Amino acid sequence: MIRNIYVFGATSKIAEETIKHFAKESANFYLVGRDIDKLGIVSKDLLARGANKVELETCNALDWEKHPATVDKADNSIGQLDLIFIAHGTLPVNEDIRNNQMKVIEEFNINCTSIISLCTVASDYFEKKGKGTIAVISSVAGERGRQSNFIYGSAKGGVTKYLEGLRNRLFEKGIKVITIKPGMVDTPMTKDFKKGLLFASPSRVGKEIYKGIKIGRDVMYVPGYWKIIMGIIKSIPESIFKKLKL
Repeated sequence: MIRNIYVFGATSKIAEETIKHFAKESANFYLVGRDIDKLGIVSKDLLARGANKVELETCNALDWEKHPATVDKADNSIGQLDLIFIAHGTLPVNEDIRNNQMKVIEEFNINCTSIISLCTVASDYFEKKGKGTIAVISSVAGERGRQSNFIYGSAKGGVTKYLEGLRNRLFEKGIKVITIKPGMVDTPMTKDFKKGLLFASPSRVGKEIYKGIKIGRDVMYVPGYWKIIMGIIKSIPESIFKKLKL
């Protein structure tokens, strides 16, 4: 049973829509994010939906040295953790930053390195406890490098490969590692994007993620039709793909 939940990036819309389903089961939450006011809003909503206890902490994803302490504080505050859910990230405009060396590095650190840092802490924590679930939001953008978003996509591709190896390493220890690959979701991160038929609502995506975590899926595409779409895209030979304007 998933009772005690740590969430890094708790104010992301997908995270909010996912954890509200656990709130209905009287779960305890330790929410981590950058903005204490926004965390407070999420906390009130969870409590109204039935959450038993909600604790808050501010932390920047790039503050690597603080990551272990946040997990320790969560354990002390709400008890032994059952789920560590990592849901933060940014979505830069590729053309705005592709020639800015330091900005590219910063975006990669936010969308990949910081997640690896947190997963390292999470895996160490659960190995000591002997059980637990690590669930991480990656992206279908990491399936193949495309000129329109190769900076973000390469970061998410790194996350996906890392989680694949981590899942393989932790399987025999009884620790679940779940890779979540959303497609296009109508959230504040995509507010400037032209919306089309492939865009999904955060509520739909959150519900699917909740169900996937509950049953312990290894990898989930959300919505599921993205598995078919990305399968087709990955099947295109590189000699052809490099000529496409994607």
